[in-house]
Amino acid sequence: MRSLLYIIILCFITGCSYSASQSHTLDEAQRLMDSDPSAAWTKLNSLDISELKDSSTMARWALLYSEAMVANHITAPTDTIVNIAINYYGNHHLTDEYQQALRLKALNQQSTNTDALATALYLQKEKEFFLYKERVKQEQMLFIGIIILLSAVGIIVWLQQRLKMQTLRNDSLMAEASSFRSEIEASKGNVNRLESKLHGLLENRFTLIDSLCQTYYETQGTKTERKAIIDKVKSEIESVRTDSFPKMEQAVNDCKDNLLVLVKEKYPDIKPEVYQLLVYLASGLSTRTISLLMGETVDVIYKRKSRLKTRLKETMASEYPDILSIF
Repeated sequence: MRSLLYIIILCFITGCSYSASQSHTLDEAQRLMDSDPSAAWTKLNSLDISELKDSSTMARWALLYSEAMVANHITAPTDTIVNIAINYYGNHHLTDEYQQALRLKALNQQSTNTDALATALYLQKEKEFFLYKERVKQEQMLFIGIIILLSAVGIIVWLQQRLKMQTLRNDSLMAEASSFRSEIEASKGNVNRLESKLHGLLENRFTLIDSLCQTYYETQGTKTERKAIIDKVKSEIESVRTDSFPKMEQAVNDCKDNLLVLVKEKYPDIKPEVYQLLVYLASGLSTRTISLLMGETVDVIYKRKSRLKTRLKETMASEYPDILSIF
């Protein structure tokens, strides 16, 4: 790639130097036109006009060549060369040069002096002009081909970038889908654990109902009926307070993403009664139920709930916003 760049720069420098040399020759011929038209004619014939770089230089050469022929009293066999200047300056609205070219054409047509060598040189310049036209045509076709090639390369690069972006987008979507799948699997596991806990709770509830019904049946119609039921309820409450507490704690951690574990990590020195209140709240127990289980009045439980909520809101709500949903 670097070698190609060097070649392009070298060609550009070479072309510029050759173009400067052509311009110098034309300037020299124009300077000699009045003092030595024969030398000017020789200078103009020394140029290979098939190698001229642009149409403006060609038109200037044609104008000077026609002027040199008139100054040397040489008759042009055709109007090809002077017409180069007429067509160029007419199309570019250069009035002075255009009028001069028309005047030279008229003067040349009036001349009758013919010279075999001059005619041969003129015809040679005509051939060089036709070669110039063919070269310009080829260069234009090459330029168009390069434009088409660069456009195709640009389109290909654009399509590749678009495909790359689409691939990255697809990969991102696949990663999101994989993440969602993992979340769904995790949620499904939580649901399964929750269902298991619910089955266990329902089983315990039915066992409690059956036990209360048995007690009521056995004591029905006796004076000790109400006392027996109350004693049985107190017994079940005490069982929940002692035996069922670890099960409730485990159920909360399983169904609420280890909520209690996080609290213990945040507050390793949390008081037992505060932690017990947190477990009951996370289990969804009512304030009255909690007051019975903890042996405190409802007002005391409300105050403790308020303090606990404020504490967790200040320290953990920013990291675990779902923690306030238990209140």
